[in-house]
Amino acid sequence: MSLTYSTAASGLRASSVSVGYGNGDVVRNVSVVLPPAKVTVLVGPNGSGKSTLLRGLARLLKISAGAVIFDEDLDVLRLSRRDLARRLTVLAQSRPTPQGLTVQDAVELGRHPHRGRWRHNDAGGAAAVKRAMALTGLTPLATHTVDSLSGGQIQRVWLASCLAQDTAVLLLDEPTNHLDLRYQVELLDVVRDLADQHGVTVGLVLHDLGQAAAVADQVVLLNDGEVVAAGTPAEVLTSDLLSAVYEIAIEVQIEPATGELHVRPRGRHNARNLLAR
Repeated sequence: MSLTYSTAASGLRASSVSVGYGNGDVVRNVSVVLPPAKVTVLVGPNGSGKSTLLRGLARLLKISAGAVIFDEDLDVLRLSRRDLARRLTVLAQSRPTPQGLTVQDAVELGRHPHRGRWRHNDAGGAAAVKRAMALTGLTPLATHTVDSLSGGQIQRVWLASCLAQDTAVLLLDEPTNHLDLRYQVELLDVVRDLADQHGVTVGLVLHDLGQAAAVADQVVLLNDGEVVAAGTPAEVLTSDLLSAVYEIAIEVQIEPATGELHVRPRGRHNARNLLAR
């Protein structure tokens, strides 16, 4: 099913941003650029600040210093909540599970920024919701209640709600969590389609370095609240950089014919497993 995004392509840039929680900044003086119509993946070990940075870009956490700007020179920090929600949507790691709400009703929540009072003035809303549900495989579950679904299905409901919001910038915090292998692959395919075919700027946090290598145009590697490296997957996902940041031996191989990256941590039992083959 085709997608039609009504919002013009727009990138997002953060300049010297610091962001954290009540007890201090987790991310300090970080500058990143999410180029328009590209996929940028934030990676790093637990506690590196990647989710904190993503939440700061979406204004879910207070930025204590720096600026976040859309390509149109619109200041994220100065926009109203409604105007921001028409330009940027975010899928956070956890959302409450509504009781008694159907899947379709939950996906329709993504249309809120585009609607007037009493759901008026949203001519493209029904089509956007239908597309989002089809892309996430939820059409057969439209009348089911969200609280009756599995964790992976609920994750797809909230992703569909984000897609229905129809924004130029889409931020996803560990979107493959709780999804089985099929839907992990299909979600990353959707991410690539959004950028390649529809000009959507995508920023996402991933733990799986192989997935990051497969889906990203740009990778930003964070550690201890700072950017260690940013560039193409081949530039950032190197054995030396990853081994130093993750404090474990990580092997990176590049297939000569395709340029595909393969990232493999090397544990104590790897040698034994290889000999057994």
